[in-house]
Amino acid sequence: MAAQPEGTPVWADAMFTDLEGAKSFYGEVLGWTFGESSTEHGNYTQAFRDGKAVAAIVPPPPGHGEARSTWVLYLASPDVRATAERIRAAGGTLLLEPMQVGAFGSMAVATDPGGVLFGVWQGGEHTGFELRDVPGSYGWAEVFTRDPDAANTFFPQVFSYGVRKLVDEKVEYRLFTVGGREVLGSMAMTPEVPAQVPSFISIYFIVENCDAAVERVAKAGGQLVFGPMTSPFGRFASFVDPQGAAFSLIDPGAAEGEPPSTVEVS
Repeated sequence: MAAQPEGTPVWADAMFTDLEGAKSFYGEVLGWTFGESSTEHGNYTQAFRDGKAVAAIVPPPPGHGEARSTWVLYLASPDVRATAERIRAAGGTLLLEPMQVGAFGSMAVATDPGGVLFGVWQGGEHTGFELRDVPGSYGWAEVFTRDPDAANTFFPQVFSYGVRKLVDEKVEYRLFTVGGREVLGSMAMTPEVPAQVPSFISIYFIVENCDAAVERVAKAGGQLVFGPMTSPFGRFASFVDPQGAAFSLIDPGAAEGEPPSTVEVS
């Protein structure tokens, strides 16, 4: 698979103290199976749907104890070191400096000025998602932040995104584009979000029936946070899993209504 254009979401992983528990939960909710843990890379374990790589899970490094479970979205880069320099110049913070991951590729992990966590991936043998936009795989993501002005300046500066804005008085929502294609959303956290919830990138995995998926999440020990709600983009709901990692599920086939129009911002 050819390398994805810069700024395109290409991979997602999460750190879990209870790796077996995460396997059980996401296996139940999304139908994932799991490969062998790579001891060479900290027991990094890939998740598969229909034999195709869709995400990964990994335990905390030794000495990190009860690390907070969080899904991390990785954005494509042709040169992870150059991207890291742009992150610094735009006011972001490098949590993990650029590093080589064997023959698989190179990575970095950072936050924007508002604390939004994200990864950068320069593919080698591992170019990213082998399956997406179908049930059980990645479908969409959006920056969910308490500082939207910072995010809406930072991400286009680092990844040269085009920016479009939804024409909707009820929500301030930006769309970041690559080559005219919408790849990532950005919106402000509402006052209803508890103060202890940090800014983050909300990852949406696709399901065939959102309401049935809500039941699977509850049965598997997850907690419903929002929804289910039907939108012009699909029926969706947001959750935290049993270890505290936030994620969302969406059924694009259940969309209702016309999507709002957009206008070019930059």
